[in-house]
Amino acid sequence: MTDLAPPAATGSDTDIEHELGTLFADARRRAGDLDPHYAALWTSLAKQSSGGKRIRPQLVRMAYRGLGGTDATLATRVAVAFELLHTAFIIHDDVIDRDSVRRGDPNISARFAARAIRNGTDERTSEIWGETAAVLAGDLALSLAHRELALLPVDTKRRERLLDILDRAVFVSAAGELADVVNAGAAEPTSMPRVLSTLEQKTAVYSFECPLSAGAVLAGAPEPSIAALERFGRFIGIAFQITDDVLGVFGDPAVTGKSAASDLREGKRTALIAHAATTSEWPRIAAGLGDPALDDAEADELREALRDCGALDTAMALAEEHVTLARYELDTADLPPELTAELGAIARRAVERAR
Repeated sequence: MTDLAPPAATGSDTDIEHELGTLFADARRRAGDLDPHYAALWTSLAKQSSGGKRIRPQLVRMAYRGLGGTDATLATRVAVAFELLHTAFIIHDDVIDRDSVRRGDPNISARFAARAIRNGTDERTSEIWGETAAVLAGDLALSLAHRELALLPVDTKRRERLLDILDRAVFVSAAGELADVVNAGAAEPTSMPRVLSTLEQKTAVYSFECPLSAGAVLAGAPEPSIAALERFGRFIGIAFQITDDVLGVFGDPAVTGKSAASDLREGKRTALIAHAATTSEWPRIAAGLGDPALDDAEADELREALRDCGALDTAMALAEEHVTLARYELDTADLPPELTAELGAIARRAVERAR
């Protein structure tokens, strides 16, 4: 998704890949006893989980190690749970957005639609195959995430805390996903507070706050340290997503790997758009925003208007403001210096990255 990859924490990326590979291989074997299409679904799910930066697992392990944790196996299992959660969310997000590509490759929906065609179905039936497979795959990844934590060999109180964190990630993110869809379809422009609230719910909580707090809880950290990491995670998650939305319009497609016009064509309600709606340039921007037929020249005109009205500067200033708030949490918290330094580096990369 991005190059916002923090330094390696307890364990290694190899541990994550091995654990995920073991989980998926076991599921494929069990699925093969039931139906070949079901086994193929697990193969697609494993492929969908590959290729990411593993940001959330690294945050789990960073907090765990930084706060005194030493059991790499435990940290890896919790880290895998949050990667499975992420996999579930991106699969369901593609269904909601009706996307067929993820990380440059056909996603589960597209692969199963093609599988249906190969099996002799018509186009409409192939779409049903694809959507059904994607919904089920997301559900299965979500179930696996909960299972990893439910079977973790730790004391009952700690296991319950971890499950509560995972529950919060799911509960709040669902609110953010719904708000994102409602915002996009609203007749009136979305206000800046509403945009920022949606960013916090849809991205910051599950991608930053919850992985950090899970690692801290697993390490047995004191409550003030856990709370500080949660606040840091929310602030830096918002900064990260504002920057991501800016790159979705002003980034270099050769670097970001995504079109710089797709968000404009979709009419995505971001901090850029929330600011633009309060300026005299809004009629000019609103005329093209959300037009699926928007061509590259028209997209360039919208970018120019967004610059002219101060939307780009405002969005980046907001991202910087949230980085400052995140840094304040680090500076005032009683955290180990090494962990503070690692998280500080993440905070800076949140707004300085190019993809």
